Amino acid sequence: MDAGDPIIEAEVALDAEALAREQQNRKHKRGEQAAQAAKGGITTHSYAEVEERHEADEESPLLRRREDGEDDEEVDRRPSWPGSIDFQHLPWYKRPSIFWVIGPFFVMACAFGGIITPKLNLILELICREYISERMMHHPGFTRVPVDFNDGDNLQCRIPEVQSRVAQFTLWGNLLSGILAAFTSPKLGALSDRYGRKPILIITSIGTVLGEIVTIAAAKYPATFPVYLLLLSYALDGLTGSFILAMSISNAYATDCTPPNRRNVAFGYFHASLFTGIALGPILAGYIVKWTGQIVAVFYILTSVHIGFILFVALVVPESLSEKRQVVARESHKDVLSKRDPDRDPKWDWINQLRALNVLEPLKILHPTGPGSSPALRRNLLVLAAVDTIVFGVAMGSMTVIVIYMNIQFGWRTFESGRYLTIVNSCRVICLLVLLPALTRIFRGKPDSKKTKHQGSDRFDLVVLRVAICFDILGFLGFTLARTGPPFILSGVIASIGGIGSPTLQSSLTKHVPAERTGQLLGAMGLLHALARVVAPAVFNAIYSATVGSFRQTVFVCLCSTFGLAFLVSLFLRPHVYYDEDEAARTRENPPTAEQSNSEEHRLPIVSAVSAAFRAVLDKILAVFAR
Repeated sequence: MDAGDPIIEAEVALDAEALAREQQNRKHKRGEQAAQAAKGGITTHSYAEVEERHEADEESPLLRRREDGEDDEEVDRRPSWPGSIDFQHLPWYKRPSIFWVIGPFFVMACAFGGIITPKLNLILELICREYISERMMHHPGFTRVPVDFNDGDNLQCRIPEVQSRVAQFTLWGNLLSGILAAFTSPKLGALSDRYGRKPILIITSIGTVLGEIVTIAAAKYPATFPVYLLLLSYALDGLTGSFILAMSISNAYATDCTPPNRRNVAFGYFHASLFTGIALGPILAGYIVKWTGQIVAVFYILTSVHIGFILFVALVVPESLSEKRQVVARESHKDVLSKRDPDRDPKWDWINQLRALNVLEPLKILHPTGPGSSPALRRNLLVLAAVDTIVFGVAMGSMTVIVIYMNIQFGWRTFESGRYLTIVNSCRVICLLVLLPALTRIFRGKPDSKKTKHQGSDRFDLVVLRVAICFDILGFLGFTLARTGPPFILSGVIASIGGIGSPTLQSSLTKHVPAERTGQLLGAMGLLHALARVVAPAVFNAIYSATVGSFRQTVFVCLCSTFGLAFLVSLFLRPHVYYDEDEAARTRENPPTAEQSNSEEHRLPIVSAVSAAFRAVLDKILAVFAR
């Protein structure tokens, strides 16, 4: 055959067409990545410059040319992951790595866990002082022993009236911090994409330090400090995102400097540091108070820890986002803002701006429609999201209530409460790091790398989830019945076994959607967690405040009932339900007719979900009678 053969000409034309199509797809993908980075939030960035440097055409050599001064070993060591290209020429002490932040993050986690009990006890003492002063003012004959502000027994404070006021105060404090954090955390996360992770980590820690300065003033001058001024501490913490944002930014730092195939290990390091720090922090704080005899010593030390963290991040830790990537993100953000300018786009009026503020829009991922989806998939996603929100909400809502309850019921102070939290959190760490992996290995065997497609949650996932909820129910039932310290601690240990349910829920959720929608799904769950963080503590603190004078275990009955509701809802889950990517691909190749599309559009999602749930209940009832 010669060069003018028709077959060769056809092949050349096809190759040219494929090359043009590939270049067009790359441009489209870069545009999507730039738009995603400009929307805000903590995202990974596109590497358009890297692709351009490595993009091949018909004149490119098969082997890359060796650059001047580069030997064979340097060519072999050149990383295949583009995220490290911006830093490979730097010395080791200027190169970002998770090991720069994993140690400081562990110390921060210890501080976060250690401050819970001392701060609540300080609030209790200040409110008790205020209550006694009010009673003495209105009833001149009323006398009580003065409050001991150095973590004394304070039997006069173990009364329902003081406990009710403490619950109300923490209710307003958590509401203030949670609402402010819900508004500021997304903005600060978006800024970290455009200006780097280090500045946001420093800002978050500065807010914590300012809040702790207010707490130190309260602990230093407890006899005259207005207790409600402590709400300023909650506000400062919420305005700068609180510890939750610091954890998210730390995970983003790990994402920036870790290859994708190693990120699960990096996140495992962070979670191990978090849970270990939260487990050790309370007992360390308890020993500090016990040795010094002053509760203010804890706040001095914890504030010093935060200041040390700020200095270490500012002076030692390398930035994980290169200047080039920051500039690209800022330019992309400017492009998006220019398209929203009312002068350039008349359609972008105030009505469209209000529509753009729809904070519930991420929840659409929980009700997928179209090819590849099914009623069973929608039911599973909604049920898993509901159970996950309930479990997270109970964990957030019960934290302060348990510490306050231990004071009035058992007379536990900072050391005893810290010992309880350390025991329970240590058991939770063991369950997460030892028990759950062991059960997974026993019942599933070695992981199969050949399985690349999602096949939904299997029966093992559902059994682990339901068993974990049962342990939570038993634990909170034990809280309700325990009248002495040891049974209460045992109940906390039993409830800690239920901690294996949270990672199982997260894993099960991601198995129901394609890999490219995992980030969107986790964003929706983050929104539900933010709502639960505000609502759950307010509800359970209000219940405890209203019932502490009559039946103080009422809140544990409500928490136990909430877990019971989660267990009943989990019975609607079905195994091996997932988004069918093959069906979706076939439908894209053969789109449905207009009549089929109209019938699909006119379905009512709420009615469909309710009817599906009704059918599932009816099937269970019929199955019971059939036996």
